[in-house]
Amino acid sequence: MDLKQLQYFVRVAELGSFTRASAVLDIAQPALSRQVRMLEVELRLNLLTRNGRGVTTTEAGRLLLEHGRGILHQVARMREELGRVHGALAGRVSLGLPPSVAKALTVPLTREFRKRLPSAALSVSEGLSTYMQESLLTGRLDIALLYNPIPSPDLEIAPLMEEELFLIGRRSQKASAKEVGAARTLADVAKLPLVIPTRPNAIRMHVEMQMAEIGCRPNIALEIDGITAILDLVADGAGYAILPRHSLRTSDQPQAFVVHPIVQPSLRSKLSIAIAANRPSTLTQKAMVELLRDVTALVFSGALRNTTA
Repeated sequence: MDLKQLQYFVRVAELGSFTRASAVLDIAQPALSRQVRMLEVELRLNLLTRNGRGVTTTEAGRLLLEHGRGILHQVARMREELGRVHGALAGRVSLGLPPSVAKALTVPLTREFRKRLPSAALSVSEGLSTYMQESLLTGRLDIALLYNPIPSPDLEIAPLMEEELFLIGRRSQKASAKEVGAARTLADVAKLPLVIPTRPNAIRMHVEMQMAEIGCRPNIALEIDGITAILDLVADGAGYAILPRHSLRTSDQPQAFVVHPIVQPSLRSKLSIAIAANRPSTLTQKAMVELLRDVTALVFSGALRNTTA
């Protein structure tokens, strides 16, 4: 049995589609179909049932999927163990980061990764929590940092940090010293024009939920995705943003903004490490999780509070 064919079959079965699997595996769909068909011929079994919406596994396919995941995981572990003969873990780790933390975390994280895991490869991508959660389930990502993830049997979630959200506005020359950086109640924040990401952004959903609990709704002036774009609009006077303080690192002119604490109640967003529950982590991935904890605590030590302390 060819391991590549087994990998192709597992990915098609997990995604339920040759089209989606060809995109994830970066292989032409006809070539992918041919490889899976060759596997079926070799085993003399039909593994997949094709239909108009994609594919489903047969009884034999479900059995092979269960064993195939374990076989591929053991092969990855074997390669790692062989790599340790040379004194270092090997393998590849795909990591997903929210845009609000990627700017601050990517460089120190990559630097530390090269020090601790010089024989391994790292792939970092940015995305919204909902998109990254889907990517974990489809195998595009091995690990992701998610904001306020909803508990799911498909994910293993471990709390990483809890960060405070602030009201960020344009700095005004007319503002008095007392007004600059003054705390604002959440009820007052709800009356202000907000520049905010579109649903289902995790911070947007958290803000709406907390406002609903005190009987308010956000006054949304503009909906736009992208931290840099939001801050550019705030600097232009389009409204206010609700973001973590470290989001200002994405701006070329952080001095153009004033940051107000939000009180009664304060807004705190939870950042968690997530991995797919149906794929056991390799040794390299486990080392990456520990590296993430160490680097995140170091980079955000002044802005975040460790929830596991």
